[in-house]
Amino acid sequence: MDGLATLMPLASLLLEATLETIVMVVASTAMASVIGVALGIVLVLTHRDGVVPRPLVHRVVGALVNVGRSVPFVILMVAIIPFTRFVTGTSIGTRAAIVPLVVAAIPYVARVAHAALEEVPRGLVDAIVAMGATPLQVVREAYLREARPALARGLTLTAISLVGYSAMAGAIGGGGLGDLAVRYGYQRFRTDVMVATVVVLVVLVQALQATGERLARRLDHR
Repeated sequence: MDGLATLMPLASLLLEATLETIVMVVASTAMASVIGVALGIVLVLTHRDGVVPRPLVHRVVGALVNVGRSVPFVILMVAIIPFTRFVTGTSIGTRAAIVPLVVAAIPYVARVAHAALEEVPRGLVDAIVAMGATPLQVVREAYLREARPALARGLTLTAISLVGYSAMAGAIGGGGLGDLAVRYGYQRFRTDVMVATVVVLVVLVQALQATGERLARRLDHR
């Protein structure tokens, strides 16, 4: 009976922490994807060989993306605490953790999107431009349509990375599985909590990878 009594609170804690982690990952991936893909489109369009060549804009956006990718997540999370507090009204908890997760993921998504969009055959882009398409039409009908499988795989990798980042955020008060592992596993010397947390994280990553690959295959009509 004692073992069952111990398992029941652990299951409850795991469920709550897992849901918090899922919320953090899904919300931050969605928001970072919108902004990051937009930046990737800007990088492709403004390249000197792009549809709307703007070398200065390309260099500035590229530099900002590179700077964002260079800052370790733990440092970034602490550095933007005032901004996080301004946006959410607090610097701890699941809602607050989403802010640094989004900021950290945006430059990563931008580079992933840039690489995916650059794989679109140049001949296809030139053909659509020759037909009189506007830059927006080129983005919609050529870049985004053809790059969907690569974008799906790239965003899957982003979501998987954010699972790890969310655990780091939880370690300093962000909630989720990281918070559970530190407060109940490490500080209370509960090996069962640590093992259970690792198992759940592995399952989450495997589920994301499988879902992303299935989506990419479905979007690939070549």
